[in-house]
Amino acid sequence: WLYLRHQKEGQRRERHLRQLRALSLGQGDFQLRDTAGTARSKADFRGRWVLLYFGFTHCPDVCPEQLERLSRAVRLLEAQPGLPPVQPVFVTVDPERDDAAALARYLRDFHPRLLGLTGSAQQVREVAAKFRVYVSTGPRDSDGDYLVDHSVLTFLLDPDGIFRDCYGRSRTAEELAQSVRGHMDSYR
Repeated sequence: WLYLRHQKEGQRRERHLRQLRALSLGQGDFQLRDTAGTARSKADFRGRWVLLYFGFTHCPDVCPEQLERLSRAVRLLEAQPGLPPVQPVFVTVDPERDDAAALARYLRDFHPRLLGLTGSAQQVREVAAKFRVYVSTGPRDSDGDYLVDHSVLTFLLDPDGIFRDCYGRSRTAEELAQSVRGHMDSYR
């Protein structure tokens, strides 16, 4: 019974991975800059598990909440001996206001290894499009301030740079960490 259960679970995971790969999310490379001004591409993260979130530093509530959840999930995974490290990454959807300095100031309140990426408006649009992230800049108010509406998803990339899963707002940090652990355990 346990063997059959294990086999069925393995088949379910393989079916799920085939469905995710068919979505073609996150394929291809990208060129952005980190908070130190260093050019970064998707290839730089090969060999590491990556949790990737798109947001912006002027977000009043959703982005800080999601980054806190992502940071907590990474800490939970770090506390489990023998697991490979997970690289948390934040890609801005508001490059007009989120330069390297703004990202560095904002991200220091979350996980110490949380890497912020920015670039030109065109570069950011291209990266968001590869992950099918919806981004829409709202109207400016009398002070010139605005909000950016965007998809609220955290993406998991495996060490080969392949999209493995995505997590919406309803997942807790514990559930996120458990899912990442499951992907690590089944990774070949």
